[in-house]
Amino acid sequence: MTKKFIKTIVGSLLATGLLLTDAVAQQTPAPKQTRAISIEGATAHLGNGQVIENSLIMFDKGKITFVGSANARIARQGEIIKATGKHVYPGFIAANTSLGLAEIDAVRATRDFDEVGTMLPHIRSIIAYNTESRVVETMRPNGVFIAQVTPRGGRISGTSSVVQLDAWNWEDASVKLDDAIHINWPSIFTRGRWWLGEVSDLKPNKQYPVAVNQLKDFFQRAKLYLQGDRTAVNLPYEALEQVFKGRKKVFVHVNGKKSISDAIHFFKKLGINSVVIVGGHEAEQVASLLSTNNIPVVLKRAHRLPTKEDEDYDLPFRSAKILTDAGILVGVGMSGDMERMSTRNLPFYAGTYGAYGLGKEKAVQLITGNNAKILGIDKQMGTLEVGKDATLFISEGDALDMRTNILTKAYIQGRALSLDTHQTKLWKRYSNKYKNQ
Repeated sequence: MTKKFIKTIVGSLLATGLLLTDAVAQQTPAPKQTRAISIEGATAHLGNGQVIENSLIMFDKGKITFVGSANARIARQGEIIKATGKHVYPGFIAANTSLGLAEIDAVRATRDFDEVGTMLPHIRSIIAYNTESRVVETMRPNGVFIAQVTPRGGRISGTSSVVQLDAWNWEDASVKLDDAIHINWPSIFTRGRWWLGEVSDLKPNKQYPVAVNQLKDFFQRAKLYLQGDRTAVNLPYEALEQVFKGRKKVFVHVNGKKSISDAIHFFKKLGINSVVIVGGHEAEQVASLLSTNNIPVVLKRAHRLPTKEDEDYDLPFRSAKILTDAGILVGVGMSGDMERMSTRNLPFYAGTYGAYGLGKEKAVQLITGNNAKILGIDKQMGTLEVGKDATLFISEGDALDMRTNILTKAYIQGRALSLDTHQTKLWKRYSNKYKNQ
């Protein structure tokens, strides 16, 4: 072999190695904040419905130290970022998503969101959360920095946890461990099995009372177990202890007026008051019951069709407005088709709710302050307030509008994030390639 040939082969191998490294390597999480930062002149959307024009936001050591007007006679700290004409928002929070629990739906080995079994409150999604997910890193350029990682399947799917989306491992990612258990409430209706020659129309589900009684029996047995000596450890029952004590919430995935009402009365009889309704189709029809019992609703994404022929075409878009006006705390979740990929579009779903009567600032609240309250992390993040985590970003324009949501700076707990993901790198690479042709 000639030296030239060997050099060519080695060069090719190195190039291939570099490409493979770029393809599989985790994006390096940002280091801790070491210098104070002052953002001056931006329009600040605080996440609680308030707006400060020409604002001054300062933070140091990962915590917000000042929120107010840029006209305030106060010394700016550390690096000063001039943001006149731009906007500052709290980091967006995605509730009810299986983000990080699967990578490629068509590849079984990458899916870890649904365990075998029916009653699985002891299954912890956080153990399976993949911080190296290429899907996870694509959330950050749209301002989605926090997610409730939620299991799927079964009657009791398991226990979710809240994570921040820039970490080496699940321990570093954790914001709130084991925040809630998730229950898939039985359906009152079922469809005929067309493959068996049955009519596919909706009909009453004869197994509905049976399934509800099974759930009731499980909780009652757990209660008796927790009151006993526990000589024989039962992990599923142990996982419900914090639920009965009110320290862990119950997220009930349920739709339909009667089903929602049944679920509320079910848990009320058990003495479990920390309940959240997820999905909530027809929740507006039991709004007074929800409001009276102080039960929040995590709505599905706005971009969906009505489920009944006699419903208004825009009812899904107006649902957040209707529930909010009824005094109900409303957030936005991400379950559904292609949910992990679609989680990056969270602000645009909120924007649709805003456009259909809710208004922009209340729409921002859905995915900041409101979701933070629902997930129990509002003392730490969700709004721009002194003492809270400096989890925020600067956008060129309206962050709920995909045409103007262009992040220029982003921070999680004061750590400056890279907004260069593998997707943005590919876009730049190919756009430059074709631009030069």
